[in-house]
Amino acid sequence: MNRVKISADGAIGRITLARPEKRNALDRATADELAQALFALSESPVSVVALDAEGPDFCAGADLEALEEMLDADRGAHIEDAKALGHVFHTIRKMEKPVVALVKGRAFAGGAGLATACDIVLAQEDARFAYPEVAIGFVPAMVMTMLRRSVGEKHAFDLVSTGRVLTADEAERIGLVSRVLSAAEFDREARVLLDVLSVAPISAMAATKQLFYKLDNMGFLDGISAGIIANADARATEDFRAGVKRFTGRKKE
Repeated sequence: MNRVKISADGAIGRITLARPEKRNALDRATADELAQALFALSESPVSVVALDAEGPDFCAGADLEALEEMLDADRGAHIEDAKALGHVFHTIRKMEKPVVALVKGRAFAGGAGLATACDIVLAQEDARFAYPEVAIGFVPAMVMTMLRRSVGEKHAFDLVSTGRVLTADEAERIGLVSRVLSAAEFDREARVLLDVLSVAPISAMAATKQLFYKLDNMGFLDGISAGIIANADARATEDFRAGVKRFTGRKKE
C-alpha cells in the first residue's frame, strides 16, 4: 500500500501523505516514498510543490509502533532509519522549486518538523503544532535544525522542552507558520498562493531559494557578496530580460 501519493495539475505538483489510519505517522517506508516523490517532482515540469495529507491530521510524527519494533536493533540500524527522514528534510531544502506545506489538524513532532522544513507553511485555523518527544524520553533531534532558524532560540527551547501545543495563530505569531487561513477559505486561498508561485519565472525562483538558504552559513558581508553575484547572474537570464521589457513597456503605454 502506497504511503504517499503524487500528482500534478499543470505547473502545480502535489505530494499527499496517505496513512490517515495512522494519522500519517512517519516510518522508514513513508520517508523513503516522500524522498522519491520529492525527487520525481524536482525533475518534472512543475514549478511548485504542495505537501498535504489525507484525513483530519497532517502528520502525528514518528510511527511509534515502527520504532517499538526496532527497540532491540543495533545502533547502525537506528542511524540508517533516522537518515531516511533527514534525507527528506535535506531534499526539500536543496530543491530549486518552492515546497508549500498545507497543514490541517495536528502536526506533531516529526510532522511539525516536516511542515517547518517546507519553504512556506499554510495552516488552517484548527491546526495544532507541538514537539512532545521529550515526554517519552525521545529527542526532537533533526527538527530542531529548522525550528531554531524559524522561531529563534527562546521560543524553540520552550517548545522542545515542554512539548506544549500551539494553536495556528500562536504558531504564526512566533514564525513557525507563514499564514493562517480559515477552514472555509483554506483550499481556495492555498490554490491562489500556489498559482502565484507556479507562474513566477523558474530561473528567478530557483536562484532566490538557493541564495535564501545559502545565507544560513554566511556572515553579513559574505551574504551581501553572494547577493551581488546572484543579482548579476539573474540579470543574464531570459526571464529577467523579458520581465524588464514587460514592465518598461507598460510604463510607456
